[in-house]
Amino acid sequence: MKAILTPVQFVEKIYLKRDDLFEIYGATGGKARTCHYLAKQAKIGLVTAGSRQSPQVALVAKIAKGLNLPCSVHTPSGDITTGPVSEAVRFGADVFQHKPGYNSVIIARAREYAEKYKFTHIPFGMTCNEAVEQTRKQVSNIPQDILKIVAPVGSGMTLAGILWGLIDIKRKIKVTGVMVGAVPQKRLDLFAPPLWRTMVTLIKSDVPYEKHIIGKIGDVSLDPVYEAKCLPYLSSGNLFWIVGHR
Repeated sequence: MKAILTPVQFVEKIYLKRDDLFEIYGATGGKARTCHYLAKQAKIGLVTAGSRQSPQVALVAKIAKGLNLPCSVHTPSGDITTGPVSEAVRFGADVFQHKPGYNSVIIARAREYAEKYKFTHIPFGMTCNEAVEQTRKQVSNIPQDILKIVAPVGSGMTLAGILWGLIDIKRKIKVTGVMVGAVPQKRLDLFAPPLWRTMVTLIKSDVPYEKHIIGKIGDVSLDPVYEAKCLPYLSSGNLFWIVGHR
C-alpha cells in the first residue's frame, strides 16, 4: 500500500519535514506511525519501556487506549506526576518503575513482561526494522533544491530510515544527525545502510538530555528535548526532519 506522506513546509528559509503531523488516536509523530503498525497485530495488550523524558511511553498508552488494549510501561524510578509518564497513566497505562533505571534494565523488564503475559512488545526507541521501513517511505517528497538534512538522533532509527530513503530515491545529500541522549552507532550498524558513516555527520548536542529547551521555527513549536536542540545546526536551505512533539 502506498504510504501517506507527511508534508514539507518552507518556513523562515528552512524546509520542515513535518512527520510530527502524523496522528493516530491522539499520538503524533513518526514513532506513533510505527507503534500503530506494530500494535495492530496485538491481541492481548501492549508493553514498552522508555525513559521518563521520552514521549514513547505516552504514545504507546494512547494507541493502546485507542485499540481498547491494556498497556504496561517500564521506566526508571522517579516522579511520575509530570511529563510523558503522567500522560501514560492518564491514558490508562500501568507503570512499573525500576531501580537502577538503566536502559538495559527497563528494556529487559519490558521484554520479560511481554513473554510472561503474551503482550505485544513495542521496542524501546522503536528499535525494529518496521521503524526503518516506515520512515524511508517518507523521504520521497523532499524537495530537489535542499542543501542538507538535519535530524535529531535518539535511538537512531529515524536516521537509519532517512538514509535508506535517500538511497531509494538516488539522492546524495549531506545529512547531519544531532545526537540527543543515547549513543546510536551500534543501532546504526544494525539498521542503517552499510556505508552510513559516509552519508552522515553525527554531532553530539551540548545540552544535557534532561534539559528542556524552548524553540520555534516561525509558528512551529519544537519538542524541547529533541528537535529544539537542533536549532544551532540549521541554516538556510536545510531540510529539518521533525520527528515528533510531546
